[in-house]
Amino acid sequence: MITVSVAYVERGEHFWRTLQLPEGSTAQQAIAQSGLQQRFPAADPERLKIGIFSKPVQADHILSEGDRVELYRPISTDPEQVARRERNDHEGQQS
Repeated sequence: MITVSVAYVERGEHFWRTLQLPEGSTAQQAIAQSGLQQRFPAADPERLKIGIFSKPVQADHILSEGDRVELYRPISTDPEQVARRERNDHEGQQS
């Protein structure tokens, strides 16, 4: 058996589950066993990207002891636009 965790964030709500799985288990199996989709139906591993410690992997990736499986939602805001807006707001307040 190996110990892994599954992590997901949606609208500020965090999901983190630690699981014991048989050796040879995949990222998709960990997601299915975690109960994530019961709590967040939109967290569909068929549609969302999956990663292990921020590195993209396929759903059939074989897990290792201590892996953290993560599901990534699409970015809804361009981070560069946010940074630009914050700089402009900050500069306007200093005047």
